[in-house]
Amino acid sequence: MRIPLGHWIFGPPYPWHRAYGSNPHPFVEGGIEVLDRAMDWADELGLRMILDLHAAPGCQNGFDNGGIKDVCEWHTREEYLAHSVAVLGRLAARYRGRRCLHAIEVLNEPNSSVPTALLEAYNIRACQAIRAHCPAHEVAVVFHDGFRSHREYRGGLLTSGAQNLVFDVHRYQCFERSDIDMDIHGHLHKAGVLWREEADAIQRDLALPAIVGEWSLGLDLKVVSLWAQGPWNHALERMDAFQEHVAYRAYAAAQLLSFERYRGWFFWSYRTETTPAWSFGDAVERGWLPAGFQ
Repeated sequence: MRIPLGHWIFGPPYPWHRAYGSNPHPFVEGGIEVLDRAMDWADELGLRMILDLHAAPGCQNGFDNGGIKDVCEWHTREEYLAHSVAVLGRLAARYRGRRCLHAIEVLNEPNSSVPTALLEAYNIRACQAIRAHCPAHEVAVVFHDGFRSHREYRGGLLTSGAQNLVFDVHRYQCFERSDIDMDIHGHLHKAGVLWREEADAIQRDLALPAIVGEWSLGLDLKVVSLWAQGPWNHALERMDAFQEHVAYRAYAAAQLLSFERYRGWFFWSYRTETTPAWSFGDAVERGWLPAGFQ
């Protein structure tokens, strides 16, 4: 299980950003108590957890999931970087020795505009903060591709002597214009062939295990984005209900064939209210994903 959390997980104080206005600490408090309960449940049920720093101060990607939409300034201030490292260290210290703690992910989806050298330096600092409490034989350290080629990471953290590292990629086909305009056959080829070849190349070139930290069956940008400009022309618009059902099953199967070549994968997310293509539970119930998954 991969649990996303914000840099405010421990509550204030945390760095201020001008987007907060006059409220220095705008985020909801109490998250660490909820996370404590989740870790207890995971221990009880035998689940394994990846704790993921999903939102960093100053926002690392400009997305709403980074804490501040349309802002990407995490990498511009040492205060933001230092706070991120400190939060990771506190998480490692709090949950070290827990049976359920499998890994800690140092940062979710840093923007492609963040310099690779800066990311590499941050990854090293973050890894050191985690390793101060969690030895390599007990807890893995996960880092995301940052929307750039995996080949840009063949220095830095990989040559630092750090052990038990895992490379994370997120794979969707509904955000880029070329994907939005693609028919279902193009989606299946990309998912089942190109992504399979990519999986092998990443793990071969980096000599590291890799995971797919996020994927879904989403092909329609309209249902997940209030900001994107149309037209969408997504692959399912002219299908009847039976054709759409077959398309979702095929798209799921093509992705699974590729993602099973990784060390693991995480569907985003388990349950949503109105978007079954993004809901693991709904996808299983509808027969798009194998019944044995649930």
